[in-house]
Amino acid sequence: MKVGMLGLLRVVVLVLVLRVSSSSSSSSSSTTSYFGQKNRRSSILPEPVPVQATTSSLRLNRVGSSIVFPLHGNVYPIGFYNVTLNIGQPSKPYFLDPDTGSDLTWLQCDAPCVQCTETPHPLYKPSNSLVPCNDPLCKSLHPPEHRCETPGQCDYEIQYADGGSSMGVLVKDAFSFNFTNGEQLKPPLALGCGYDQIPGPYPHPFDGVLGLGKGKSSIVSQLSKQGLVQNVVGHCISVRGGGYLFFGDGLYDSSRVLWTSMSRDHPEHYSPGFAELIFGGKTTGIKNLLTVFDSGSSYTYLNSPAYQALVSLVKKELTGRSLTEALDDKTLPLCWKGRRPFKSLNDVRKYFKPIALSFANGGKAKTQFELPPEAYLIISRMGNVCLGIIDGKGTGPLNIIGDISMQDKMVIYNNEKQLIGWAPANCDRLPKSKTSSIW
Repeated sequence: MKVGMLGLLRVVVLVLVLRVSSSSSSSSSSTTSYFGQKNRRSSILPEPVPVQATTSSLRLNRVGSSIVFPLHGNVYPIGFYNVTLNIGQPSKPYFLDPDTGSDLTWLQCDAPCVQCTETPHPLYKPSNSLVPCNDPLCKSLHPPEHRCETPGQCDYEIQYADGGSSMGVLVKDAFSFNFTNGEQLKPPLALGCGYDQIPGPYPHPFDGVLGLGKGKSSIVSQLSKQGLVQNVVGHCISVRGGGYLFFGDGLYDSSRVLWTSMSRDHPEHYSPGFAELIFGGKTTGIKNLLTVFDSGSSYTYLNSPAYQALVSLVKKELTGRSLTEALDDKTLPLCWKGRRPFKSLNDVRKYFKPIALSFANGGKAKTQFELPPEAYLIISRMGNVCLGIIDGKGTGPLNIIGDISMQDKMVIYNNEKQLIGWAPANCDRLPKSKTSSIW
């Protein structure tokens, strides 16, 4: 789940071992569990019930068709985004946190729930269509040496870098999608039934997480395997709030997109590899920044040496200007005040230089991901301007490109061609096809 105002990193780690101690129950329900839960196993498991697709045309190849979802939220002051997915039989709406930093999609689940956080909708009630432990989707969530404690079900536990986690089992259920070619389909897809959640330090009212990563368990990977869309994920985040998310390759003209290769050395992330930091159009000498695109981070993170170097450059540029550091503004770690409160970023653009990350692009000509001032600054409630690039002390070697830096760009993760691309775009209107996409 997104971590709010401070937008801490949400790069995900799939936990390969069980928690030593079970969570205390927040429910006094004595209802028999649908599933044999970790540390609360039932000796009799229900027989899996297959989920039937409610269409006779799932075998059709829809290359060129896409699925578009409106995005709701903003970088500041809300600090998170959500999309609505309709899941189940009958279909019900759920708000999910779109996260390119993780693979597994899961909902807080009444199985019954051992520990769940507050949700905007009633807890998801799963069908009895369990995913068995020997299923390839289950195996993708565990190391090769993983042993099935209960062969008839797939247990999972996923932990996020902000301390949040979800524990549960994999089930299959029908997802309702409207395709851009006019078709409405309900393919059966695997998702996590999360019956034990630990929220991060900045919990938000979500029903679950929409995993958009590169793994087999991601929803777009499953759709691609069924021949429904190309294995492509994209998003367009508006600086004014909202935007859209899409699956498939039918919404953009590839010739208008600036592309760079995904790193083969870091296949678990949407990573273009190593970058050099450019400030005001000039090289800074700050190189070898292992970079990851992550829609689950509100802000952008640089490792500590790179962050300190960037802050020094920004402060040097502000020397003699009418901005002073706003020590009383705790919105973000570094804020500045003017002679009077700022109303918008237009008031401060002249004080700040553009930044860019330059990627080697597989040894070919370098490709730059540009960050104008509005892609790394916010105006706080106090009317100060704050730096939306944060010291990534807890991110290890990773440097995270977060939502703030992807605003007013269509960002595309093409898993078919192992490319990441971006292009300036108007993200305020949902496109219906390549010809209706506004650049």
